[in-house]
Amino acid sequence: MRHLYSGKVRELYETDDGTLLLVASDRISAFDYVLSTPIPDKGKILTQLSLWWFDQLADLVPNHLTEAPIPAEFAGRAIACRKLAMLPVECVARGYLTGSGLADYQNGSLYGSRLPAGLVDGSRLAEPVFDPDSKAPQGEHDQNLTPAALAGLVGADLAAELERITLAVYRRGAEVAAARGIILADTKIELGVDAAGTLRLADEVLTPDSSRFWPAESWQPGRSQPSLDKQYVRDWLTSPASGWDPTGSQPPPPLPGEVVERTRATYLTAFERLTGRQWNE
Repeated sequence: MRHLYSGKVRELYETDDGTLLLVASDRISAFDYVLSTPIPDKGKILTQLSLWWFDQLADLVPNHLTEAPIPAEFAGRAIACRKLAMLPVECVARGYLTGSGLADYQNGSLYGSRLPAGLVDGSRLAEPVFDPDSKAPQGEHDQNLTPAALAGLVGADLAAELERITLAVYRRGAEVAAARGIILADTKIELGVDAAGTLRLADEVLTPDSSRFWPAESWQPGRSQPSLDKQYVRDWLTSPASGWDPTGSQPPPPLPGEVVERTRATYLTAFERLTGRQWNE
């Protein structure tokens, strides 16, 4: 195998026959940093949950999965996929207002949407909105794209298709999650084009790394929501307990053991509640 690329969480390899292997590590990222402390089993959880979601979404959009043997050292944490020309866009859908979407709403820059005044952290939107970002190099911040900027980047027809697919994936994910007592607040997906020109869903999908999941029973607009995703890590990093300044130039500190254990438990809970399967790795 030939190693092609290291991302924040995943490693990409190419086999002798040209098949790609996307291998999820136990690394976790926040605020555009890769943290120095891994989360045990995180790569396997992300991989198995993505595979489950790809199956749930197969009727909506083709994906990059293909059939190929997985080497023993990557068992459970790798997927075989076809080569794609990845689009330079992170396609974000928001059904609830929080995080950077809330900040953009407050400063009037949420991707061309016309939202009513008076919304707060955790507010449900009447309809989900498409809010894409351009992909920045690792260590730099992604940049919001206006409708005109997205059309200029990929063309008007493809921009419209990205919006359609992203909102369809969000709606299906939100429907499935709601049946499990979970709110899908927002999610981001990535897409690429194969050699035949087919647009395909790629990377990961609807995981605690790429989405915000909230227990429906505890949702209460006007405050930060309890979550089943990596928001817990973000919250710890911005708390006085971490001693870290997100606006400074220093990287985040190592995660203490109790934060690692709770983060792993949170990811497992998301997997088990969404899929209805018990984790037995």
